[in-house]
Amino acid sequence: MKAAVLRAVGQPLSIEDVEIGLPGPREVLIRTSAVGVCHSDLHFIEGSYKTALPTVLGHEAAGIVEKVGSEVRTVKVGDHVVTCLSAYCGHCEYCLTGHMSLCPSPDTQRGKDEPPRLAQPDGGSMTQYLNLSAFAEHMLVHEHACTAIRKDMPLDRAALIGCAVTTGIGAVTHTANVRPGETVTVIGCGGVGLATLNGALIAGAGRIIAIDRQPSKLEMARVFGATDVIDASEGDVAKRVRELTGGGVHHAFECIGLKATAEDAFKMLRRGGAATIIGMIPPGVKVELSGVDFLSEKKMQGSFMGSNRFPVDMPRYVDFYMQGRLKLDEMVSARLPLERVNDAFEEMKRGEVARSMIVFDA
Repeated sequence: MKAAVLRAVGQPLSIEDVEIGLPGPREVLIRTSAVGVCHSDLHFIEGSYKTALPTVLGHEAAGIVEKVGSEVRTVKVGDHVVTCLSAYCGHCEYCLTGHMSLCPSPDTQRGKDEPPRLAQPDGGSMTQYLNLSAFAEHMLVHEHACTAIRKDMPLDRAALIGCAVTTGIGAVTHTANVRPGETVTVIGCGGVGLATLNGALIAGAGRIIAIDRQPSKLEMARVFGATDVIDASEGDVAKRVRELTGGGVHHAFECIGLKATAEDAFKMLRRGGAATIIGMIPPGVKVELSGVDFLSEKKMQGSFMGSNRFPVDMPRYVDFYMQGRLKLDEMVSARLPLERVNDAFEEMKRGEVARSMIVFDA
């Protein structure tokens, strides 16, 4: 199959032939239909996060099941599915207490004594990225790394649910538990930030403030639910949020992954407020907070993949889209073939797009 391979940090992805195995007892072979180009992948290309190389990147995907293993019970051949990188085992402490996105079990991966799911044509090793490796014509995954959805859902929009939507809406509804009428700020209006704004709207937040440096993204933010926008290039955003809200917000969501914006999220809280960090802050970076603010019961917390229960959440998000409550059409900036995946990352670095989609021929 054709796949986009990362062979060295800082280098463009190369389109290569990659070998893919047959499904094991609890595995599923999926023909990829669409993959979102997410900033998380760029972190690995640029080396701020590490993974074994070579590897096939891509993790925000949807497709159609072509083969299933002998023990698979959750999907069947012909099902339309959305994938999720937070594969879960279903029997560890995290899974059994409802924290499936935190599952650390190796049971969803192949053991060292088993052949790898992916390999180079000459037999060399090829790492599977985040349980998926979606920039490829096919994916071979554990059955608990995908979930079936209704077949009238367009797959190029369904792919967005696999990361941006699940991460953004889940952070609002699961991690932060935003209540109707509460005030919200969202820092960073890329794909995840837009989904966070949309999630705040669905959750019934009262005032929803979007913060970004790009005027075009701030205009897009209004479409996704922002009641107010702040241009971050104009200075002290935390002070402006406090002035705008008469003391600060109940919830601040950081969707970029920077030290400065994480600290700003905490500074713009009202007493008792919570800052939720969604962005991937690079390893080794320290975030500094004012200790006295903890006496006001302010909180900072992380959110991984929206604290999801994705087999339940994703079909619901699909229904939201079909009802017109979840905005996905507006999020897609471009649809490109696999051969142009590097162009998509260049556009992302220039801040020109909300989400580019890699699409495959049916």
